[in-house]
Amino acid sequence: MAKDTSVKNMETEKEMDQHEADIRVRIKKKNAERRRKKIIIWLVIILAIASYLFYSQSQAKKKMEQQVAATAPRDGQVYSSVITTTIDLSGYVEPYDTQKVNMRATGTVTTIAVEEGDAVKEGDLLAALDDTTQQYALANINVNIEKAELQGSVRDVELLKLQKITAENNLDYTRAYANFDGVVASVDIEVGNYFEAGASAMTIIDRSRLKASVEVDEIDMQYVFIGQKAYLTFDSLPGQVIEAEVSYIPMLGRYSSQGIGVVDVELTIYDPPASLVPGFTFEGTIEVEGDTELVLIPQAAITTTRGNSTVQKKLPNGTYETVPVTIKYLGEGVSQLLNGDLMPGDTILLKNTSNNSLFGSFGVGGDGGGGGGGGAPMRF
Repeated sequence: MAKDTSVKNMETEKEMDQHEADIRVRIKKKNAERRRKKIIIWLVIILAIASYLFYSQSQAKKKMEQQVAATAPRDGQVYSSVITTTIDLSGYVEPYDTQKVNMRATGTVTTIAVEEGDAVKEGDLLAALDDTTQQYALANINVNIEKAELQGSVRDVELLKLQKITAENNLDYTRAYANFDGVVASVDIEVGNYFEAGASAMTIIDRSRLKASVEVDEIDMQYVFIGQKAYLTFDSLPGQVIEAEVSYIPMLGRYSSQGIGVVDVELTIYDPPASLVPGFTFEGTIEVEGDTELVLIPQAAITTTRGNSTVQKKLPNGTYETVPVTIKYLGEGVSQLLNGDLMPGDTILLKNTSNNSLFGSFGVGGDGGGGGGGGAPMRF
């Protein structure tokens, strides 16, 4: 019996030993698996970092190459293009004529012949002052003239007639008349008021036509002439285009606050809508008839120092010559050549620009050169 028990105990111990051995094997396998996973993770991280560094370096190198290419001088060309010239306008309308009615005498207002809004004709009486003193003075001079004529004093008659002219003028100064056909815009006096000479009595305006003064710069003035049509739009008249006409071009221009020469051209609107009130603002255009061919230069070719612009023109031997130019910037990286020893097709040096698309758009270098002007007209 004791022997059987001993045998069973030995078998149990062997089973326990085997179980412990299995556990140790499984633990070793798990530890080995963890180490493999850590190694893989670290390899992935290292690979990602290496890829990022490689990408960053390649991008930095590419950017540097682009900057070098962008700032490096390159050749472009002078070219021509056909445009439709449009001159933009803005301003406000005024009455075609305005009369500020000022009495030229001092006295009490006895007559106001019109009211605000009344239509008047040229020569109509507008207002009058008490003229008793002036009537007496004129009558007294007439009596003295009669006496002098009876006495035969030619010199006294001549002097009295001069006094009569003055008296008649003083009498006329007590009345105000309309200088043109128009409308009474305002009345600033009342009957019975004492009026000082020179003070404003009323305002008469001519609304049968309206006018506006618009600022046109010196470059665009070459396209403007008397009788030319302008087309105006008003916020107060949505959907309507009002036609105007260039009616006056002054002989003198002026220097604007923007530092350019301008001319204040006058427009006239004939037969304006009744709803168009003096003082209303507008936007508009003057369209030049026909197309205009301009000689154009990429702005990247122009160097400006102290207000003087120059371009580097390429000569047949490959060298460059400095050419003074007068230009007008048109926007979008292009300028109009106004004066200078350049012609369409001439090669010029471009500099310091990163807008490579600009070169192709305006015929700079390579196959894009020339521009020609055979395409659709541009509008400026």
